[in-house]
Amino acid sequence: MKRQGQFLKDLNDFQAVNEIYGLYFKEQAPARACVQVVKLPKDVMVEIEGIAVI
Repeated sequence: MKRQGQFLKDLNDFQAVNEIYGLYFKEQAPARACVQVVKLPKDVMVEIEGIAVI
């Protein structure tokens, strides 16, 4: 994965999301941006987008 975007309903959840992120990307994590948004589809708490190279 080259780049990732994270959208959180509550930026106070960043630490928890970051810990889970670390479980999947132990070495060379992709560049990422994390922002707080007012509302996400289906009222979820986190949405993640990614650009991968195969």
